[in-house]
Amino acid sequence: MSDTETGAAQQHTAPYAAHKAAPKESAQELRERIPGWGADLDPADRPSHPKEQPGIATGAHWEFPDRQQQNVPREMSIEHGILPPVFGTSAPLHGISGAIRKYAYSYGEGRAAHWLLLMAADRVDAGVHHVRSLATLRPDNPVTETGVLSEIRLGRHRRQGRVDAHHSWLDPLLVAGPWVLAGLAALAALRALRRGL
Repeated sequence: MSDTETGAAQQHTAPYAAHKAAPKESAQELRERIPGWGADLDPADRPSHPKEQPGIATGAHWEFPDRQQQNVPREMSIEHGILPPVFGTSAPLHGISGAIRKYAYSYGEGRAAHWLLLMAADRVDAGVHHVRSLATLRPDNPVTETGVLSEIRLGRHRRQGRVDAHHSWLDPLLVAGPWVLAGLAALAALRALRRGL
């Protein structure tokens, strides 16, 4: 097999190497047909061209700012070599959601797994806070805090033209469903405990 044939075979098996069809019109034909086409193809015609060359004094100067002290480990994208000089510390990683977030940063920001894991961590964090609220004197109230009563009292759910009116019948299931399931699970646990005793 010749070098040309080997290169052609590799081109067809290489990932993301889509076949590029030859243009239907030449650059000259496009310039004649479309006013201004290809105006920036020649680097000498670009206004930014001199600035693109290394070693040209532009007058710009910048020094790396003092770095913020890192008291606890912070998650960092694998695309970046170091943390930025300043970063947020208001929401440190904690618990199961923190472990999920830390794992999410083992994937690049261009991967769906990165963002799906971060969303899952948010849902876990919300669930933990809901459960924790049950141990307080003022637990979460899913009926009043979601505005369901206001929707019914003011009749806004029946207004024409609202996009969310099409799925408003599903809202009570989404709001109350997790609470009902949690109640049933607690009831099943109590029954199992009673049987064991």
